[in-house]
Amino acid sequence: MTWPRVDGLRALELGTPGELRARLNGLVLAGRKRATAGLLGEYDEEGEALEHPGERLALLDDAGARIATVEVTSVETVRFADVPWEFAAAEGEGDRDLEEWRAGHRRFWAAEGTAVTDDTEVVLVRFELA
Repeated sequence: MTWPRVDGLRALELGTPGELRARLNGLVLAGRKRATAGLLGEYDEEGEALEHPGERLALLDDAGARIATVEVTSVETVRFADVPWEFAAAEGEGDRDLEEWRAGHRRFWAAEGTAVTDDTEVVLVRFELA
C-alpha cells in the first residue's frame, strides 16, 4: 500500500482523522508545527521511500483535500531514545519536555498497534510551509 498522492505530491496526513488531525494541521498552518516523526517500520511495510530535503508534500485534511503544501528541509533516522528536545519542540504540540513528548508518542503509536521501545527507529522530518 503506497501513500496517497495529490496533485502529483506525496501526501502528509498528520495524526489520525478527526480532532487530532485538525489540531495538528492547524499548528502547521499557524507556523508552530515544523516537524513530524514517523516510524521507520511503517515506511518499510508500505514500500515508501523516506522523504528528502526539497520534496514538497501535500498536507491533507480528513476528506483527503490538500489544505497546504510543505517543503521538507531535513530528514534523519534515529533511535526513539535519541530524539533530541530541539526536534520534539519543533513538532509544536505543546510538550513541556522530552519525557512528555516521548510518553505522548509512545501512547499514540501503541494505540495504532505498534509498541515503541528505546531502540525503535524513528524518522524525523522537518518542514516549512511552501
